[in-house]
Amino acid sequence: MDVAIIGGTGFVGSYLVDALIAAGHQLSLLVRPGSESRLSSSERSRIVPGDLGSPASINATLRDCDATIYNVGILREFPSKGITYEDMQYESVVRVAESAKALGVSRFVLMSANGVRPDGTRYQQTKYRAEQAVLSCGLDVTIFRPSVIFGDPRGRDEFASQLYRQMISPPLPAIGFRSGTGADNTVKMSPVHVEDVAAAFVTALGNPSTFGETFELGGPEILPWEQILERIAAATGRNKWTIPMPIGLMKLPAALLDWLPYFPVTLDQLRMLEEGNTADSGPLQALIEREPRVFDAQNLAYLK
Repeated sequence: MDVAIIGGTGFVGSYLVDALIAAGHQLSLLVRPGSESRLSSSERSRIVPGDLGSPASINATLRDCDATIYNVGILREFPSKGITYEDMQYESVVRVAESAKALGVSRFVLMSANGVRPDGTRYQQTKYRAEQAVLSCGLDVTIFRPSVIFGDPRGRDEFASQLYRQMISPPLPAIGFRSGTGADNTVKMSPVHVEDVAAAFVTALGNPSTFGETFELGGPEILPWEQILERIAAATGRNKWTIPMPIGLMKLPAALLDWLPYFPVTLDQLRMLEEGNTADSGPLQALIEREPRVFDAQNLAYLK
């Protein structure tokens, strides 16, 4: 199958490229000029230079393809640089879907995120609206909503590596986030391995039973925040204390300072952290037909 990938140079995108090539697919990749070095298998793919603001580049990427994967997302906006949730996570999705429909590329797989909803943060709202847009555009659509994704970052940003740098490596206690004042108020997540996410995309791509479906992708365990930190520390041979910290106390400084590029967390990120990020592993296991990888020392060995 000839597959167009929008977002093939990032963390998850690099694994999607590898998994699709290993499965025998031919790829067409939209790549921003200057990002060619981030491709792991450029010699086995058709590279189209350009960006999502260029309809001509989008059309050139999708032309003669059988399927489109949209895998672009940002964790933080930089409006002064033209990087916004509205553009990257909604308007560009609509442009690519419209191009796919016009060119007769009927298969469309969208990377969304766990917890998206119409009344959430700007990040969640734009992801949700993109889902609704592609589901109503007449294409054969599958949507994936993964929990937090971990795995060897290959020089990119990644969940566990970021926590190691910010909380485990420094000679200070780590922050044990609390979502409120109740007895069971620790933040919980379902870390899912990047290779399992890529395998789900490959499996679903040619499977008509996934058309029109939305899949939440979670790892095999729902882990409290402190246990996530403990496993990262164990994987790197460290012991770490944690200090409980209500997320509510961090919202005021974030609201005042998150416009600064170097401020470590935004108000919207704190709101989403407060909600937690858990998902059942059943749908993922059914898709890839094996037990998903565990968030443990063996699968975190890349942190050493």
